[in-house]
Amino acid sequence: MTGNLQFDSQGRLRHFLTIDGLSRETIHQIFDIAESFISVGEREIKKVPLLRGKTVVNLFFESSTRTRTTFEIAAKRLSADVINLAVSASSTSKGETLLDTVRNLEAMHTDLFVVRHNQSGTAYLIAEHVPPHVRIINAGDGAHAHPTQAMLDTFTIRRHKGSFEHLKVAIVGDLMHSRVARSLIRALNTLGTSEVRVIAPLTLLPTGHESLGIKAYTDMREGLEGVDVIVMLRLQRERMRGAHIPSEQEYFNLYGLTLDKLACAKPDAIVMHPGPMNRGLEIDSAVADGLQSVILPQVTNGIAVRMAIMSLIMGGSSESGRPA
Repeated sequence: MTGNLQFDSQGRLRHFLTIDGLSRETIHQIFDIAESFISVGEREIKKVPLLRGKTVVNLFFESSTRTRTTFEIAAKRLSADVINLAVSASSTSKGETLLDTVRNLEAMHTDLFVVRHNQSGTAYLIAEHVPPHVRIINAGDGAHAHPTQAMLDTFTIRRHKGSFEHLKVAIVGDLMHSRVARSLIRALNTLGTSEVRVIAPLTLLPTGHESLGIKAYTDMREGLEGVDVIVMLRLQRERMRGAHIPSEQEYFNLYGLTLDKLACAKPDAIVMHPGPMNRGLEIDSAVADGLQSVILPQVTNGIAVRMAIMSLIMGGSSESGRPA
């Protein structure tokens, strides 16, 4: 799969499928547009007219209340018409059936599909077969990628920490099964982050992690030493085959983020989690609800970032990158 499908012949962003192939300048352009959308949520009337008359379909073959809801809110704040479809993955197991579903929706004059599927590459398959005026956003495909989550995570980091060149970022937990981690690592490296660390038991480290430009640790305290940002990952038990951890209690003892372990990081380190959290398994409530947590701002920022991406690929922003 290639990121080239994301761009049109003039090099403009057409679809949003992966972090791969995005330049540092494009990522910062999205950040700048998102920054201008933050205030929309604080208005009495939370709408701008950029996508008025456009139809957005949230096509979710895999459940995710948080992601679907933020995409829905983002599209509605841009004044688009939104249709939410939760489709049984079992009824679309064949590529032909999947494309038939999309073509039927195209016939209803859909302009943008937000696609989530448990099979890697589904968003690419759809992007390869839609007409030129239709746009696709990947809202998560299998264990492959979750690019909008990576964008909102890095946007949150920029809002709290400024530039990336001096930062040490630690990503902790189930890296093997995490599409969030894969996209986030690529985004952090593209943005020139000083050091990207991953912390996990050997059974949950991604294969070939040495080639990803990261430092791997199996000891959490050692890995958190002196970091500026800690990103905790959900333990994805539904994707595990076999025993990757001895027990949930032992996993929490070794890799759950507690106030004691947090003290290994810099005093002003921020704590993030893409959600949903498993309290008492990945993170202690005292940390999740503590002063260093930016987990709720991540959710707020996610709406602005998804508004920015929709606006950009639909041509609803000016040449300066600001909303027109």
